[in-house]
Amino acid sequence: MKKALKIAAIILVVAFIVIQFFRPDFTNPPVNPAETLEASTQVPENVQTILNRSCKDCHSNETKYPWYSGIQPSAWFLADHIADGRRELNLSVFNTYEARRKRKKLSEICEQVQSKEMPLPSYLWIHWDAKMSDADIKTLCDWTTGESAKIIETK
Repeated sequence: MKKALKIAAIILVVAFIVIQFFRPDFTNPPVNPAETLEASTQVPENVQTILNRSCKDCHSNETKYPWYSGIQPSAWFLADHIADGRRELNLSVFNTYEARRKRKKLSEICEQVQSKEMPLPSYLWIHWDAKMSDADIKTLCDWTTGESAKIIETK
């Protein structure tokens, strides 16, 4: 039994070392200032602070990759979350969305933070400062409601 455990441990260590050579691409796409959320909405400083702290790492092309992004398999998990986040809402290309989609995304921001679905609980394990207070949630929801009302749909 001891020999089998030793062999299993060696295989696990070797596998861990080997997977370190298979890394996802963590290059941020370029940001065109004319396409950003800030180009299409008025973002007050307090809202910008919340977005920077709690949203932009996964929902923009300005991700700041943490230390664990260099360690597999957590890097794969991280890359998948960032790709999903950008696909769902990318604040770096928000101004390229149609008016209806902009309003829908602003509404969803409020819904997601009110239900505490965002930021993801797994993100908060390490990024404690990204946790939103009730005041942060109210600020963000008040802002998204106000900005959504300003968006006019054109045909």
